[in-house]
Amino acid sequence: MHAPNKIRHPKWVKILGPGLITGAADDDPSGIATYSQAGAAFGFGQLWTITLCLPLMIAVQEASARIGAITGEGLVKVTSRLYPRTVLYGVVAMVVVANTINIGADIAAVGAALNLLIPLPIVLLSTIFTLVVLSLEIFIGYHAYTKFLKILGLALLAYVATALIVAEPWGEILRATVIPRIEWTSSYWYVIVGILGTTISPYMFFWQAAEEVEENALADRRGSAHRTISEIRKDTAIGMGVSQIGSWFMIVTTATVLHANGILNISTASDAAKALEPLVQGFPHAGTYAKVLFALGIIGMGLLGIPVLAGSASYSVSEALGWKGGLDLKFGQAPRFYIVIAVSTLIGLGITMIGVDPIKALVFAAVLNGLVAVPLVFLIAHISRNEKVMGEFAGKKLSRFLLSTTFIVLALCALVLIATLFL
Repeated sequence: MHAPNKIRHPKWVKILGPGLITGAADDDPSGIATYSQAGAAFGFGQLWTITLCLPLMIAVQEASARIGAITGEGLVKVTSRLYPRTVLYGVVAMVVVANTINIGADIAAVGAALNLLIPLPIVLLSTIFTLVVLSLEIFIGYHAYTKFLKILGLALLAYVATALIVAEPWGEILRATVIPRIEWTSSYWYVIVGILGTTISPYMFFWQAAEEVEENALADRRGSAHRTISEIRKDTAIGMGVSQIGSWFMIVTTATVLHANGILNISTASDAAKALEPLVQGFPHAGTYAKVLFALGIIGMGLLGIPVLAGSASYSVSEALGWKGGLDLKFGQAPRFYIVIAVSTLIGLGITMIGVDPIKALVFAAVLNGLVAVPLVFLIAHISRNEKVMGEFAGKKLSRFLLSTTFIVLALCALVLIATLFL
């Protein structure tokens, strides 16, 4: 009797891992809300940020992944060896606070999306969703369930389909993608910093570094070779590219459907769902179908993204305090790691209880991430080029240039936002 043939995957599929997962998690509910608000408020005027962000986010994520893969330690652990405790605790505090607020905003958004499908109070739906996420993450394991739930994320392809079936001024869109159009208003720069923050997000730095450490540990247990730096770079570039293609189409779709029809501010989940109505026009109850598509996208990305936010916060705390941690471990093997995940998620749920506006909270979380990313990118750039830490894999000229550029861009945009707010 012959043994069954093994399924042979193309070589490029085999290299996909933390980079692709991180890229997918980047289009979390906060990202969807921020890109949608950008398209609704400013039309195609902020498409150029996608072109700007792609090489910068690849550079930061590649450096984070390289640090984790080469040192065998997460970013916080490396920081604890190189810098004073005040720097270490400052880094951990920034990540935990930003992530917890982001978790709260994402939970509120998922509750509002569920409310489009189920006529129950948003607080109740948010609570049920939170308990489901925690149960899946703690008792089943993040990596075990996400491979099945990623199909919900395919609902985001509705933005691509909508953009392709609607008559689009493609010449204008392409120009807006490469030529910046600047407005010197606080509302414009608030969304710009939000786009930067939801694209070049602090939680992604810590998450991907920690995931590369876990990849190496898994390879050691299996007796297989570690991923090469070349494979890590390809994985990261593909993951970030997929993420930014999705972001670009979100802005294009909302600009065409919402901005062009006078909807300049998204205040509810129902408003955001209107962007997908052209895709289902001609069907009875088209608005309902659009809400279902939008809700599935938000729910799917919430299930994928919220554990990443909580996980990266827990990795940071665990590394700083020397606790054992990892999403491949059972609760009994790393109870404190999972307790931090549970606490940060439940505090996030508590934020929704105070009656925050889900859409405004999502954009605010993105802006906060944009501000927190400034010192963290500086830190990553410094560690990445440190030859004592990275050896022959210390960042070369291109990496150093892109990381420095990322820091300067983030810092300048933050300063312009502050200036426009006060002036």
